[in-house]
Amino acid sequence: MKAGAERLELDVHATSDGVVVVLHDETLERTTDGAGAVRALPLAAVERLDAGYRFRAPDGTYPYRDRGLRVPTLAALLEAFPGVPLNIEVKQKEPPFEAAVLATLDRFGARERTLLAAEDPAVMARIRAAAPDVLTSFSAAEVAEFVFRLRDGRLAGYRPPGVALQVPPAFRDTAIVTAESVAAAHALGLEVHVWTINDQAEMEHLLDLGVDGIMTDFPARGAMVLRRRGLR
Repeated sequence: MKAGAERLELDVHATSDGVVVVLHDETLERTTDGAGAVRALPLAAVERLDAGYRFRAPDGTYPYRDRGLRVPTLAALLEAFPGVPLNIEVKQKEPPFEAAVLATLDRFGARERTLLAAEDPAVMARIRAAAPDVLTSFSAAEVAEFVFRLRDGRLAGYRPPGVALQVPPAFRDTAIVTAESVAAAHALGLEVHVWTINDQAEMEHLLDLGVDGIMTDFPARGAMVLRRRGLR
């Protein structure tokens, strides 16, 4: 947040004993000194792992090894960032743990400042069934439906299932974020959030198209672009 982010984007999984933890991958070996699926280990085992173990700096060193970095629980993150808007992607498909995510949000009064995302249609359906009041993005299938309806001129009468399209600029050979798609989304009352954009020139281009949010690994770069535009 100190670098200029306005919202935190994170991915969550559940341990074998049902505790929600913040981690991008469903397995541990890419970022920690552990291995296997998060869902196969209890929280105590996950918390013993070195979450900075695999991070490699451009000079080939591993500056975050043995620094006491741990995989955080969602509860710990909510406690550390009170009041900060959140974008939480529920990554794990099975076993279902949406109820644990919602219970954790409610424990910290964070439901109203959270947008929940899920690429998997079944996960998204479970989220909406459990919490009809919660704000959501679109599942992958719902994004595809929007794109195809726009392409075929079939948006009349369309009722968006979420409040925000969270998409990459393109998928394979198909451009997703265009002036036309952004305008169509806005006409439906949707926001458009684009991931993952680390190049400032691309950020500038997307802002020219009218997107509402940019997800980046380098929030300071995004903040600089916004300042140049007088938006900060």
